Amino acid sequence: MVFRLFCLLLLLSPLFPLWSGEPEVSVESAVLSPADSDAAFLIGFTLENLIGRFGPPKSVYAVRGSAEWQDDVVFVYDAMDCYIFKDRVWQVGLRSYRNIKIGDAKPAAALELGEDARDEGNLIRLSLPGRGWPMELQVNLDAGGLVAAIFVSRPDF
Repeated sequence: MVFRLFCLLLLLSPLFPLWSGEPEVSVESAVLSPADSDAAFLIGFTLENLIGRFGPPKSVYAVRGSAEWQDDVVFVYDAMDCYIFKDRVWQVGLRSYRNIKIGDAKPAAALELGEDARDEGNLIRLSLPGRGWPMELQVNLDAGGLVAAIFVSRPDF
């Protein structure tokens, strides 16, 4: 009898998280949490990883590169856009990074990124700690010197 009860509990154990009442992790909390604030953990995700972690995207669109092999499919979520080549994420577009957000002035973004950041005029680049391949933060600036886009990507791609 005890053995049967143990087997029944073992079979039902995968269902316990469904009844726990704990909220699911949202895209915003997963991407912007202190542990993952650089979003670099998404680089290299497969489509299965991405959809399994965040669910289906809100929308999908294509981006043309200057050469055919540079075309991307972009999955749009609330806090990020995931740029996919073949079946892997190679770049993530963010609405904010650390204390930098779209619309901030260049001096504020440069100050937040620190002395290791490279000012290239309409771009600010910062190498990020590697995860088996080079990683980079790129802050794009508009003609008025305001942050227009924020990307974490593989610069070697």
